[in-house]
Amino acid sequence: MSNKAINYEWFMLNSLIIKHLTFSISTAPLAVFRMLFGGVMFASVVRFILKGWVYELYVQPKFYFTYYGFQWVKPLGEAGMYILFGVVALSAFLMMIGLFYRVAAALFFLGFTYIELIDKSNYLNHYYFITVTSFLLMLLPAHRYFSLDVWRKPALQLDYIPRWMLLAVQAQLAFVYIFAGIAKLNYDGLFRAMPLRIWLPPHTHQPIIGPFMDEPWVAYLFSWFGAMYDLFIVFFLAKKQTRLMAYGFVVVFHLMTAWLFPIGMFPYIMILLTLVFFPADFHEKMIRFIRRITGGKQLVPLQVRSLKPSFSQNILLGLLVLHFAVQLVVPFRYLLYPGRLFWTEQGYRFSWRVMLMEKAGTVFFYVKDPASGRQGEVVNADFLTPNQEKMMATQPDMILQFAHFLAGHYRQQGIASPVITAESYVTLNGSGSRLFLDGTVDLAKQPESFAPKTWILPFIEHP
Repeated sequence: MSNKAINYEWFMLNSLIIKHLTFSISTAPLAVFRMLFGGVMFASVVRFILKGWVYELYVQPKFYFTYYGFQWVKPLGEAGMYILFGVVALSAFLMMIGLFYRVAAALFFLGFTYIELIDKSNYLNHYYFITVTSFLLMLLPAHRYFSLDVWRKPALQLDYIPRWMLLAVQAQLAFVYIFAGIAKLNYDGLFRAMPLRIWLPPHTHQPIIGPFMDEPWVAYLFSWFGAMYDLFIVFFLAKKQTRLMAYGFVVVFHLMTAWLFPIGMFPYIMILLTLVFFPADFHEKMIRFIRRITGGKQLVPLQVRSLKPSFSQNILLGLLVLHFAVQLVVPFRYLLYPGRLFWTEQGYRFSWRVMLMEKAGTVFFYVKDPASGRQGEVVNADFLTPNQEKMMATQPDMILQFAHFLAGHYRQQGIASPVITAESYVTLNGSGSRLFLDGTVDLAKQPESFAPKTWILPFIEHP
């Protein structure tokens, strides 16, 4: 084939892709996604406040495990934290109804992200999902259809958007599922059925399926089904012929996980937001139903409005490409680190690794005064909450961060150059407790960075 023919085919392919991405579609799916996201976020934040978790997680602790590079993010005091959560809840509600949307979406994204950066011991995959999804919604015109902003200013109404705007939201959900599926393709999950062989037996008291929960074959079935579900569910949701059946699996899968495991609002978030894969007429029917029960009237614009190509759209599209490029790379950063990922957890966060391991540990810190030779053990509970101590015990970056805090604390107590060492024992997926760190290393002198931590001992399969 000649170069001229190849160039022509490449040109035609690019033209087809551009035409597909820029094709005008109804704004209704994006508007419904905005309402569902705002509504479930409002309910989640109010639930968080009512359960007392604001005080427990962001007021009570004496020390916070900030993220590297974000040490400046601090809790705002008791009154300040409740005000911040109130602002986030109000912003979510305003997003849902589409009132002052641009300001509300920005406030929600900034407020929620600030809260999550305060203490990494509270990290959850679905909190990260909320952060990146709210970032997308902050950029997209999700308020320009069936919103109070349109009711206030009818000229804002936008009946059609380019397809790539909706694809951005669908792609975000696809990233969660597909990367979660890729992460499940590991030896422990597929060939040892871990950690489900540990997690399922305590549920033998459940009705109907309870007697099967301690059967190894059930753990294997759930492990393999979970991997296949995450890998392929998006593709079945994308096809008209299989969409209803696939959504049935979505509902059953997430209700089952909500029933068996304490994972909060995540199952319900995914059940609701996955509706974005349904066609526009489905969402338009939802909007008509909401209008009927609320007594709202259909706004009839003077003309049907759609977004025209513009420079600002090109900037937005560039931001979205960068957004997804980063998310495509970040889950694979663990390849830059030596050792077993589940053991070292270097590159583990922000990679959609959901419910993949049962890991527990104990860590003892010792402080030594080089001048006098005196040494003593630190009582972790004097500085940390039970949850912080539990999370820190298996995560090396948090162990190092706490060691630096202890060094500063004991310098204030009069020890000029305190030596901080740690003795840590960890068990991973039923492997048995084993030594985790090199107890001879002075952690006070180890820098916090993204570099590999050489003082993590290698995982030995059969100690």
